[in-house]
Amino acid sequence: MATGQLLLFMAAGVLLNLTPGPDVLYIVTHALRRGARAGMVAALGITAGCFVHILASALGLSALLAASATAFAVLKWAGAAYLVYVGLRLLTSRGAEFAINSEAADARPVRAGGLKSIFFQGFWTNVLNPKVALFFLAFVPQFIAPGVDNKPLAFLLLGLLFNFNGLWVNIGWALAASWLARRAGALQRGLRWLDRVAGAMFVGFGIKLALTDNPSH
Repeated sequence: MATGQLLLFMAAGVLLNLTPGPDVLYIVTHALRRGARAGMVAALGITAGCFVHILASALGLSALLAASATAFAVLKWAGAAYLVYVGLRLLTSRGAEFAINSEAADARPVRAGGLKSIFFQGFWTNVLNPKVALFFLAFVPQFIAPGVDNKPLAFLLLGLLFNFNGLWVNIGWALAASWLARRAGALQRGLRWLDRVAGAMFVGFGIKLALTDNPSH
């Protein structure tokens, strides 16, 4: 790939990762509630989930997903159910369960079990979303030259580059949210509503995913 084409690919990837969506909402929510460390672990979980889709796309599994109505429907409904589940947990959680991020709370480490839960929730939120798989299948091949001998390897390398750049964008979201929570008093007082708003949005994302049609039909 020419240098200009590579820079265009990287710039497009950064801009796409800056766009708010379920991933950004998940990262920001945890950074606001539990500090920068929790937000960065959420970003790592999201990134790990993307690795699954990149590998699947490189192996051609996402092409099968796009072509098979049954495969798409199974993953779609599993992903929608998981998003709704995460949203309902947030809606029904008690605000007292979560430490509001402050200078004191930020200094208190989140328990390892809590970080593990944050990581795997982010991981499964991404893995069970067929729209992520189809995104990689539609976006990455545009930057692979027709004459490339090993297209799966080229796809894999570009996907890894996209994911690597996206990780730093997501960590930036986590740090920005944590910084804001420490310095905005009004936001601190309003954090008790954050679970409810985030929960409603996750339920909405789940419903939207459930209503998504297979792009090949």
